[in-house]
Parts: sequence; structure tokens; C-alpha cells
Amino acid sequence: MKNKLTAVPGRAHSWRVSTTRARAIQEELRTHWEGHDRFGNIRTVAGLDSSFILSGPQGLKLPVNPRLLARKANRAIGCVVLYRYPEMQEIARATAVLRLKFPYIPGLLSFREIPVLLAALRKLKTLPDLVFCDGQGYAHPRRMGLATHLGILLDRPTVGCAKSLLIGTHGPLPLKAGSWTPLVDAKANGECIGAAVRTRASVQPIYVSPGHRISLPCAIQWTLRVSDGLRIPRPTRDADRLAAEAKRTFLTAHASEN
Repeated sequence: MKNKLTAVPGRAHSWRVSTTRARAIQEELRTHWEGHDRFGNIRTVAGLDSSFILSGPQGLKLPVNPRLLARKANRAIGCVVLYRYPEMQEIARATAVLRLKFPYIPGLLSFREIPVLLAALRKLKTLPDLVFCDGQGYAHPRRMGLATHLGILLDRPTVGCAKSLLIGTHGPLPLKAGSWTPLVDAKANGECIGAAVRTRASVQPIYVSPGHRISLPCAIQWTLRVSDGLRIPRPTRDADRLAAEAKRTFLTAHASEN
């Protein structure tokens, strides 16, 4: 049985919007952001990630010929992997495929990814207590990265775990696993927007920022708790692998139809 996942009343919005309207939606949702800890016992955690099947570099137009290869289909694939915490035992996984509704525009990637991630989350019997997103949270030009946008829509605690910087700078980071240093936005009077976190000794850091209903120190703490010795925390790493597998499966299945 699927859960009845819906956006919090008053926060739902259309995904087929202009870029101007998309930025306005981000500003509107930002008024609901909570950067403090508001959650109960964490008994389940999940990782989210997505992949894309495009007709060209970040393409969006639908194929003219319906029998073109699936790579011409402009689809998004959303994936979620759910674990029991603290055992970190996988208890469910789900995928969803949707046609893309929004073009590739830096700073507005949540409009491209969230619809299919919501579709994947709806396939779980229960929603996770804490969600890790492969992307930014508060560390965003309008403080509205994927993790923040999703968390505000669902009013659920979320953490952004990005592989690369979008904005901000940070100082030297010790090589020891578990080390972290603040990520600051010089254009906003040095506001702390996240952290560079060393999840594994002597490897490149990841960039953690609060999504919603969680503080930065707690977001870092939970990211390290679900890490297992590799650079990318297990929830988003497993979701990334699932997204790659789902994409290969989709391509193989639809290529055979041509």
C-alpha cells in the first residue's frame, strides 16, 4: 500500500512554470524554512537521488517519432532507499519515471528533480523520519536547494549532501575523517550556509547543509552517523547506484522496442 504523500497545505505549487515564477516560488517557500532541530526519534532514514534520459545536452523537447530510442525521451528517474536506523539495514527501495517538466537551469534544479522524487517516495509504505538528498540544502543562492525545497513542501527534516560546491568558500580542512569547516557566503556578509565535511580521511570533502527542520551541527552529525567509511554517505550513495541501475534497465527495455 502506498503512503498518502502530499505537500503541506499552502505550500504545493505547479511544476510547469516560467523561470521567473520558479524563483518567486523559491522566495515564497523560504519564509517557511526552519534551521533549528525539530524532529523526534529517528527510526528510519532514506537517501534520494535522480538520473535523467535526455535528447541532447540537458534537453527537454519530446521526441517527434514515438519509436525513437528511450534516450530521446527526456525523462527523469527518481530513486529512494530506506533504512532502519541505527542498524542501517535496508528495508525498502523504490523508483519512479516521469517526463521532464522543467529545463536545466542552475539554481532551479529542484523543479526538475522533486516531482519524480515525490513519485518514488509515494511508493514507500511509510515515509522516512530523516531524508538525505544528493544535492544542496541551504547552501544555495536563494537558500532553497533541493533538500530545502523538498523538506519545506513535506514539512519533514532533510539534509543536503552535495558532491561539489554551488556557492560559498571554506578554509583549510584537516585530513582526519569527521573533520569539518564552515562554508560561508562572502556575498552575504560571511553567512554560514553549510560545511565542508571530511567523511573519509585524506579524500575530498562533501558539502553538507541543512535542508529543513535541522540545524547545521545536527546535519553534520547525522551525515557522519550514516557514513560507512567511504566519501559519499551510504544513503545517497546507494540511491545514486539505484538511479544508475534504473536508467540502464529503462534504456535496455525500451531499446528492444525499436
